[in-house]
Amino acid sequence: MQHAFKLDVVNLTCERGDLSLFTGLSFELAAGELMQVQGANGAGKTTLLRTLCGFIQPVEGVVKWNGQDISEWDDGYHAQMCYLGHLNAIKDELSALENLQMGAGLAGFKVSEQEAVNVLRRMGLRRKEHLPVRVLSQGQRRRVALSRLLIGDAKLWILDEPLTALDVGAVALMQELIGEHLSNGGMTIFTTHQPLQVAGVQTRELVLS
Repeated sequence: MQHAFKLDVVNLTCERGDLSLFTGLSFELAAGELMQVQGANGAGKTTLLRTLCGFIQPVEGVVKWNGQDISEWDDGYHAQMCYLGHLNAIKDELSALENLQMGAGLAGFKVSEQEAVNVLRRMGLRRKEHLPVRVLSQGQRRRVALSRLLIGDAKLWILDEPLTALDVGAVALMQELIGEHLSNGGMTIFTTHQPLQVAGVQTRELVLS
């Protein structure tokens, strides 16, 4: 059942070098929920998101997906989670289409050229699909990176500054896509320096101090 998905964070402590970023952090996120992580620069927002992905090991505490420690999952957790960092992680010499297909392949999904083209067009990249991304604007490059969200069936979106370099139209599109994701039983946790509001959804706030 799609509404059974749940993320549990229990008593999490993370450090950067000798610096303690946060201790004893606990929260849960259920299907259809949207959470914004807030805090000053250096408070540990990106560290938290990367810990939720399993890229960083906490000093203490545990992150659970559907009741199971994410460190005990095989590839199943990462198939159900999509992380987008504040850097685009796309290859300049490849086209938007090639970047999307390669990203899907690395995530374990096979996507046809037509499916990839449709996704890029949904992201506002019509007639840009076959151009090398080095010739695209920063906003268009960000759209290429964000298009990965629409490939596969990840229930948990973890987004670090997803609105970076986006114009007003692209911000509105992202809010619409997140709304669709939540209504389909997905969940999203994100950081942003720009306003992000999804119609009909109450954004939960998690403040790192």
